[in-house]
Amino acid sequence: MWLKDAPFNLKDEDIEWVENTLNSMSEEELIGQLFCPIGYSTDRDYLRNELLSFNIGGLFFRDGMGSEMQDTFSYAQKKSRIPLLIPSNLEAGGDGAAIDGTPYGKQMSVAAADDPKYAYRLGEIACTEGAALGINWAFAPVVDLDLNYHNPITNVRTYGSDVDRVIRNATEYIRAAKDCNVATSVKHFPGDGVDERDQHLVTSVNSLSVSDWDATYGRIYKAMIEAGTLTVMAGHIALPSYEKYYSESQEEKIVPATLSKALLGNLLREKLGFNGLIITDATPMVGFTSAEKRSIAIPLAIEAGCDMILFNKDLAEDYRFMMDGYQSGILSMERLIEANRRILGLKAALKLHKKKELATLVPGRDALKALKCNEHVMWSRELADKSITLVKDREGLLPISPEKTKRILLEVLGDYPSSERVLKKAKELLTKGGFEVTVYEKEDFQKGVDNVSSFHEKYDGVIYFANIENASNQTTTRLDWYTFWGQGNNVPWFVKEVPTIFVSLANPYHLLDVPMIGTYINSYSNNDYVIEATVEKLMGKSDFLGISPVDPFCGREDLKY
Repeated sequence: MWLKDAPFNLKDEDIEWVENTLNSMSEEELIGQLFCPIGYSTDRDYLRNELLSFNIGGLFFRDGMGSEMQDTFSYAQKKSRIPLLIPSNLEAGGDGAAIDGTPYGKQMSVAAADDPKYAYRLGEIACTEGAALGINWAFAPVVDLDLNYHNPITNVRTYGSDVDRVIRNATEYIRAAKDCNVATSVKHFPGDGVDERDQHLVTSVNSLSVSDWDATYGRIYKAMIEAGTLTVMAGHIALPSYEKYYSESQEEKIVPATLSKALLGNLLREKLGFNGLIITDATPMVGFTSAEKRSIAIPLAIEAGCDMILFNKDLAEDYRFMMDGYQSGILSMERLIEANRRILGLKAALKLHKKKELATLVPGRDALKALKCNEHVMWSRELADKSITLVKDREGLLPISPEKTKRILLEVLGDYPSSERVLKKAKELLTKGGFEVTVYEKEDFQKGVDNVSSFHEKYDGVIYFANIENASNQTTTRLDWYTFWGQGNNVPWFVKEVPTIFVSLANPYHLLDVPMIGTYINSYSNNDYVIEATVEKLMGKSDFLGISPVDPFCGREDLKY
């Protein structure tokens, strides 16, 4: 029985629970277990009638307050005959699960600190705090390679562009998650970061040749399998070279991995030897919805080799599509049973069946003490100190001081909910450091444009904080200015007039759009600990220690000068 093999490694008694449960399940339960929907409300009637009534196998919630999430998961587990998988995007710390969790740092921060112990700490913080809420499944680590600086969804979510660095750090995250009894789902197979497009908006393409894929993503996924990841998330990403390699027609078809027997069965299962559970990425993404009629795609994803469906356009409708697909033969009995056996096998590997008997699937209130505990905050501050990277300081502007540039124009770029917090924190720290800070407001552009003399009369220097976050459903993370014929005080026309410094809190490639700025810093994350450490380094109170995990010059010589 393959459930005895890695990564499940089940004992006979665990396999007995899997098989007994499987034999006891109705057709409706077998279909329901294939779904892991997202919850949009913690209302009990909603949970009971709109989600749990379909016998779902897992339940995902965006981050909320820790106590509310804990209560919600406790209710859901008590109302489910078969224990639920509770996943979360634990990519950057405990704040992926709870608003009041610890914001440790993006994966690229970890890579820039250049020591795998920081990757273990990321896994420990994220999974410890997630488990305190009742979460048992991390949709992490991201093992994509950041090979295209135009890609709007990878960059700081990755460990960079070096295969060995990705393997070192991702392996440590998996080790930490195991120590917390939390499953990992490495993502996004067969690998994002080559195409400049986002699978939320289009079926994106990994265009590497067979040999190049084997030498990069293939090595990574093989290492993740050997490290014991229990699950893999399949992306709506095509890999034409391998699609052709395993096809009789020899055509390079654009088929998302979520619907490809060649990529899931031949490549991931057979060639790479992965025996664990495969879950789709979110199926409302256009990369999935545009590939096939949904009534066909939902059952076909399971038949092609996925074991669970993540998120729904409409759960009731998708459930009906799955049942109809099963009854019409799109989804075979063999695959339905195999997928359920893997789902139950994952639950058994996490000892959820035993925890259900002991009523410990969700811990008590004391567990919430892990959220933002002193040790986790200390580790977050240390990561910030070790990761922030000085890319260039061409004119030697650093360190700054009130004696040299007292009157600062502070500009925060990026229209995101977090930008207000970033602005408030940066202004507070600079003011505390003795600077007179004027904040650039969007409305200032409507008031007119300073000429050179008036600009000198107002400001001694300019500091940008770019807060252009990775976000789903956006085609670019490039800079967007308020200009009229190149005029406006938010665009850096003044770099030869006053000292100008640029700090990126997210996308590490903004130098492409501001090559004229001679002092450029990548901080990779936008939590308060990072902002505090960045300002300290600007003022010379600590050294820049980070090592760039990507080429911030985008392969262009002109950006270096």
